[in-house]
This record gives sequence, structure tokens and C-alpha cells, in this order.
Amino acid sequence: MSNSKFYKLSKAFFAILCLFIMRPVLGQGISESICPDDNHMNFHSCALEALVEFDPPRTAWGAPNLQGIWSRRARAHESLHAHPQTRDDNEAPSIVVSPIDGLVPIQPWAEAKRRYNRPAYVHQNAICRLSGVPVTMYMTGLYQFIQNENYLLVQSEEAHAYRIIPTDNRAHIGRDIKLWNGDSVGRWEGNTLVVNTQSQNARAWLDQRGRFYTDEAVVEERFTLIDSDTIHWSATLEDPEVYTEPFTIALAYRRQPTMELWEEACYESNDIASQTYRNVGYQIYPGITGDEARRMRAAWELENRELEWKP
Repeated sequence: MSNSKFYKLSKAFFAILCLFIMRPVLGQGISESICPDDNHMNFHSCALEALVEFDPPRTAWGAPNLQGIWSRRARAHESLHAHPQTRDDNEAPSIVVSPIDGLVPIQPWAEAKRRYNRPAYVHQNAICRLSGVPVTMYMTGLYQFIQNENYLLVQSEEAHAYRIIPTDNRAHIGRDIKLWNGDSVGRWEGNTLVVNTQSQNARAWLDQRGRFYTDEAVVEERFTLIDSDTIHWSATLEDPEVYTEPFTIALAYRRQPTMELWEEACYESNDIASQTYRNVGYQIYPGITGDEARRMRAAWELENRELEWKP
């Protein structure tokens, strides 16, 4: 989380200015979504039914046409869970659609680490680091999707946070190579683009509450048009070293034909901002490997077992 008041106020002012300028044209030329998109659990259930019946517009080579500028209908970068309005966050429902309680199924040792993360480390976005997968897909407000026969390009307002996803179901590069956004490989299952991502360096959080994953995590995203102007997007994260079971998040992307991307320009690991945070006691989050997670879990379990046996 950014702890710079100036940073927060600047972003808030910019967002308000954009809304003021674009208010007369926002939403013009698009239909209402077939599914309500302000509650992610309800949207997810509705979308799973709607996608069965919808025949999407197609590209010249026959694939569903995902191209356009889209706005995400979620504030999950603040917290995956339902959260209230605060001085820094907007009120929003949980983005977790499985488990059905809307809660991330985090292991006890990892919850203890999450509570430590938030006051100890700087959120990756505050120093212009990439946000990883799935976070890149809900970190900013607007996205542009561009397709050709073999790739999907995802561009966002976040500086240099673009993804080039092959859609030919090629082999992964191998887990020895760790990347900020991992290695994403897509394939078409009917009208749904399924994207499998692995080999991330795990230096990003899932939200501003410090929820994290290891470099062994596997993420499966699903992109499906459910009407001409709505994409149902979901992501299932599997990381057995941190979570008790895989969990799924979902949200709507709504078409915005009158908008354009405005880059939130900065450069990776912004030296001045990084040093400022270090000067007041924050650290740069180093990420966590699967091996480190296993050792931390074993130490936590041993310590708590000994506490339970104390007279």
C-alpha cells in the first residue's frame, strides 16, 4: 500500500478529473450487461449461464473477438475480501466466488505472514513494479485487448504492465525461469480463452492487504464474452504452500468505446520513491519461494505446537 499522502491524493484527483471530463460520453454506444456486474458472486453465477447461449462476434480467423477497450468492474486491488469505505479505500464486495463464503482460504501461518507484510513492506504499485498475474488484470481501471491469430495483447494504464499471451497452447518455458508476470500460455476451449500462468517471481501481492503467493503458484484465467459488451473474467489460483485449497475470483469487464488509455507513467522500482520508503522504515518486498514457504510453515507449526503444550 502506498503510504504517501501526496501519492494517494494525486491519484484520487486524477481519477475524479477523468470522470468529470468523460462523464458525458461514458457508456454511450454500448448495451446494458446481460448480468448485473456490481456483485461479483451474482455476476459470476449469471455469466456461467449466459455464456452457454451467447454466440460472440468473431475475428476473420474465427476466434471470439475480445478486442476493444474495457473497464474492470471491481476494486479488488484494495482487498480481495469485502471491505468498507475508508480514507484510502472504496467500499466494495468480495471478488472471491469460490469458496462461496467469499473468503480467501489462507493457511494459518500465511495469515500471520500477511499481517506482517502490510506494515513492513511497500506495495509493488507504489514503486512502479509490475503486479503479476492475476493482479495486473484488476490493478488499473482501463485495459485494451488486441488480437491476432496467435496472440492476445493486454495493455493497461499501469506503466509498462502489458502482457503478450500466445493462444496456440504451446509448451511453457520451464519453471527454472522466474518472471514478473510469469509465463502465460493460452488455448481456446470453445468460446473461452483459457490462460495458464506459472513461473512468477512472486514479488507482488494479490491486494493491498498483503495477501501473497509463492513462485510455485499456478493461475488459470478464463476470458469469455457473455454479450457484445461484457467479458466474464475469472482466475483460479493454486498454491498449496499458502492456501488450503485453490480459490477463484471473478469480475466483469465492460466495453468503453469512447475511452482511451492514459498511461500512469513511472519507471520500474522508482529510485526516489523506493529510497523515501526505506528512509521511514519500510522494506522492498523480496517475494517468497515455495521452499521458503515450506520452512516458514514448519517453523510456525512447531512454535504453535510448543505453545499448546506449555503448562
